[in-house]
Amino acid sequence: MGSSSSLTTTLHGVFMDVFGLGVLLTGASGIGKSELALGLISLGHRLVADDAVDFQRITHDTVLGTCPPLLQDFLEVRGLGILNIRVMYGDDTIKNSKRLQLIANIVSFKEEELLAIDRLQGMYRSQTILGVDIPEVTIPVAPGRNMAVLVEGAVRNQVLKHTGYHSSDEFMKRANQLMSKEED
Repeated sequence: MGSSSSLTTTLHGVFMDVFGLGVLLTGASGIGKSELALGLISLGHRLVADDAVDFQRITHDTVLGTCPPLLQDFLEVRGLGILNIRVMYGDDTIKNSKRLQLIANIVSFKEEELLAIDRLQGMYRSQTILGVDIPEVTIPVAPGRNMAVLVEGAVRNQVLKHTGYHSSDEFMKRANQLMSKEED
């Protein structure tokens, strides 16, 4: 997936600062990662790197991502070409480095695969980058889905998980309470 030594690696994807969380957008070539990044930038989030992201483990549990110098400020969007995000949107839309805290894997699913997704829990796992476990959410791409809003929702949900709150647990607790009342 990238060149790796014990403390550094370069990964393919788009690295963003979304609500203060470092989010690596991953997925197959042509899936729409850069278009998604442009949508997030339009919503006020910040670009760290497009296409190639240099990661370095700086503590036992912290991975920091930066942009290779050649790619700094640029976002390549199919059909639009190379865009200079700093020039187009201003200095505040660029972040020089960010701690990697979430991977949003953008995936195209067949209809039967979509039906098999756990609707209560979603599609969460973790991926080990430079020896650090990073939470990962898989977000299905489909016509009509607002991917930027879905990534924002995933980030907000991850922030809640950091505080110990899990929406699915709250939902199940409420459902169990309602069922207990009905049995009385």
